[in-house]
Amino acid sequence: MLKLNFICFSKTLCVSLCCCLVPLGFARSQDATGANPLGISKTQPASGPFVKLSDDAFMVPYSHSVQDTDILFEMIPIPGGTITLGSPEDQPGHSQDESPVYSVQIEPFWMAKTELTWAEYKTFLKTYDIFKRLSRQGIRKVSGLDQVDAITVPTPLYEPSFTYKYGEDPKQPAVTMTQYSAKQYTKWLSGITGAQYRLPTEAEWEYAARAGTTTAYSFGDDPSQLDQYAAFATNSPDGAPKVGSKKPNPFGLHDMHGSVWEWTLDHYSADGYQGREGKTLTVHQAFALPKEKGSRTVRGGGWQDPPERLRSAARLGSVDEDWKDEDPNVPKSPWWFTSDPARMVGMRLVRSARSLTQEEQNVVWGIDHQEIREDVDFRLQEGRGAIGIPVPELTQEFKRKK
Repeated sequence: MLKLNFICFSKTLCVSLCCCLVPLGFARSQDATGANPLGISKTQPASGPFVKLSDDAFMVPYSHSVQDTDILFEMIPIPGGTITLGSPEDQPGHSQDESPVYSVQIEPFWMAKTELTWAEYKTFLKTYDIFKRLSRQGIRKVSGLDQVDAITVPTPLYEPSFTYKYGEDPKQPAVTMTQYSAKQYTKWLSGITGAQYRLPTEAEWEYAARAGTTTAYSFGDDPSQLDQYAAFATNSPDGAPKVGSKKPNPFGLHDMHGSVWEWTLDHYSADGYQGREGKTLTVHQAFALPKEKGSRTVRGGGWQDPPERLRSAARLGSVDEDWKDEDPNVPKSPWWFTSDPARMVGMRLVRSARSLTQEEQNVVWGIDHQEIREDVDFRLQEGRGAIGIPVPELTQEFKRKK
């Protein structure tokens, strides 16, 4: 076991956690000087949050921008440690899908300080026109969905009033994307930046939300304090505010409670964590590979939800049939939802402290269900989507489009 020192933003809770260090190397993207892996300092910072990986490697916060695009986001280092996942039956608001509780060992990772914004997501959506033009010009041709580095992008929204009814301010959280589309975004961003971004697993998400706490919320058990930390039914009747509008949790992460539900990679089961009671699993053992086209887990609660749905342990499963009920297309869009609660579903970026194996890349970016593959194929054949290869050179295409 290796002790990792982590200095928090919060002066009231600075934690020292233990975890197993996995020395498999860092993601390949470099910092602005080109000297160090992105987010890694060779010396211990004098202040601010950091995670010690070795005597000459410290995970530190970093801002990542993509040249000539509007993408700008901040990543916060999260120390490794062990979490008790779920909630006890006597916790107010407890749901059966949050039990029985069990333990998960978490490896260090970075997590985005805020939820993904419309400014970020709309930059990805612009890739549709770029891919179409490159395809007409015969540049970087794609053989199909089986090409390992290919991604897909939807056509512009035919009827955007549903998705944008509660705002599309560049700093508001992006919403209504499917988990498939959220994964495509992370694959696109990884391709053009060289850093391996992905969605969190459910265990990683709850670990980051709790930030070393064991209470119902990261600030304690008293829901009367929620107004300081969360956008929810009581204080946000007209939609999610701009990201970062509320106080952060002890790890320095904003909007982990409320605002919008956030995608994880995991399958959702109403049976909760059956068969895991009393066990301690690695984060990989705890991951539940999706088994169905729908039924994937979102976390954190949304701006229309009551306090109990914003607890660190609260879970919600996606229901494709209901969330796409008003979509007139056949097959229905693999990228967008058209019915509530989808206007309260967004995403947040994560990046591992080590490089992902090829098998892990397939899981975090790949199509995991045959029906989703068939829907995407059909839409591409009809011309209602674009396929291409995300590479750093695309940043020049964004500049040209702008």
